[in-house]
Amino acid sequence: MTREEKELIIEELKGKFAENAHFYITDASGLTVAQVNAFRRLCFKSGIEYRVYKNTLIQKALEKQEGKDFSPVFDVLKGFSGVMFSKEAGNAPAKVLKEYHKKLDGRPALKAASINADLFIGADNLTMLSELKSKNELIGDVIALLQSPAKNVISALQSGKNTIGGLMKTLEERAAKQ
Repeated sequence: MTREEKELIIEELKGKFAENAHFYITDASGLTVAQVNAFRRLCFKSGIEYRVYKNTLIQKALEKQEGKDFSPVFDVLKGFSGVMFSKEAGNAPAKVLKEYHKKLDGRPALKAASINADLFIGADNLTMLSELKSKNELIGDVIALLQSPAKNVISALQSGKNTIGGLMKTLEERAAKQ
């Protein structure tokens, strides 16, 4: 690979890191080509881009990110590294990794993740990352919480209407009997 080709890849990768608020770096060593392709298909179905890069190119692209310090990630850039890019949900790559782990006993392993520039280093963070709620899930929870008190008031008023109606009917019947 020529120096110009490397520079093009670094610039492309720099742009991907800048465009995508969430990325995961994985270790897929030991996987066959068929397994990596199956993993790529699973990522594609989930709206995640998965590409394999040389560690030095990943490091140089991360070094060029302005206003962000990705130096803790550099220690894990060894061996076979693939990068998962997600524009929408920060937990989507973690969920895909967890799903694929069921098939292949913990592979590909999580090396590092960046969610909105917050870094998570090591495979032990995978469960926590997969359980994070996405922005849309959090918005849904907030809306449900805001609607809950209104629903309680409305249901109380509606049940009271039936109680008052029943009480009025009973009083009316008593008055008619007397």
